Amino acid sequence: MTPAARTQAAIEILDQVIDAARAGGAAGDTLIARYFATRRYAGSKDRRAVRELVYAAIRRAGEAPENGRAAMVGLARDDDAIAATFDGSPHGPAPIAADEPSSKAGTVPAWIGKRFKASEIGPAEAAALVERAPLDLRVNVSRGGDPATLFADLGAKAIAGLPNALRLPSGTAIEATDAFRSGQVEVQDAGSQMVTLAARVTPGMAVIDLCAGAGGKSLALAAMMNNEGAILATDTDRGRLSRLPPRAERAGASIIETRLLNPNTEAAALADWTARADVVLIDAPCSGTGTWRRNPEARWRLTPARIERLVDTQRRLLGVAVPLVKPGGALVYIVCSLLDEEGADQLTHFLSAHPDWTAEPPIPFGRPRGAGVRLTPAHDQTDGFFVARLVRPC
Repeated sequence: MTPAARTQAAIEILDQVIDAARAGGAAGDTLIARYFATRRYAGSKDRRAVRELVYAAIRRAGEAPENGRAAMVGLARDDDAIAATFDGSPHGPAPIAADEPSSKAGTVPAWIGKRFKASEIGPAEAAALVERAPLDLRVNVSRGGDPATLFADLGAKAIAGLPNALRLPSGTAIEATDAFRSGQVEVQDAGSQMVTLAARVTPGMAVIDLCAGAGGKSLALAAMMNNEGAILATDTDRGRLSRLPPRAERAGASIIETRLLNPNTEAAALADWTARADVVLIDAPCSGTGTWRRNPEARWRLTPARIERLVDTQRRLLGVAVPLVKPGGALVYIVCSLLDEEGADQLTHFLSAHPDWTAEPPIPFGRPRGAGVRLTPAHDQTDGFFVARLVRPC
């Protein structure tokens, strides 16, 4: 592909990404894969170059652009080399008109910026949310993973405070390595590893991972428990939960049981666990504002109405968890959001409704925020998270 053809391909993909963001369609990575699945003539260098153009345009535009061409024209106004590819060649885009509309450079949509300000997320913190993220790994020592050896073999960097964590450059093909295939490493952001430590699990405990998804935190908990005890991993998304058993088998995590739940009937489905859990971990559905480094187009999908629904769901799930925790046990609440309404404000509401419960400092990372701790990309070089640890009275 010529440079002009690559730019045209990026425009076509961006059209799809913008439409999907408005309609709640597929994610950007999926759309890129689909695009090239029908264009076998594009080599690996072409695919990589087009992908970089697409994500550069996405990261640059705080507000959703009118269309893919506007997104790329905005990028071209900042880069003469890209502007030169708008040459009107047979497979390239038409030349840029002097008065042609283009996307404006920005970090987040204006309405989200106001909510960030209310949550004391400043411009520098917001800007870090759309930078490229590194690839973080968790070493699975139960599969024979040795951090020192893997540091050398993979050319990784250490992450302060996490002796079993590795950091590699973004885009590293870790799935092709023997360490990944053998289960010695799992892909998991350092922030996710940090907040999971708030569970403080030990071998023999009974644990519920209430919103387990594909099971990243369940796998980390099993490793922390030396694969001794019981973990019940639940979710209402069949597709995501179905990915956990093969991951657990690869990791050698035999103590994880999965249970598919129906939305709004979780309490009845978990009645057999009433007052049995040493720890209930809620990695609650949230706005995902802390994960935009990996999914920058997600900021175009978010709406005030969606946040309101998520806040209601989070509050309901906290209520589901309360009777499952045994006396003296703990509830760990996690969201990958930087908005107080999903984090610190939820804990204020919870402690008001349950004044006999106690909030403990959850982890030795991040910065205090209300009754919990907040991690941010700018301050902690991780995805953004809020985590709190709540203890039931004996």
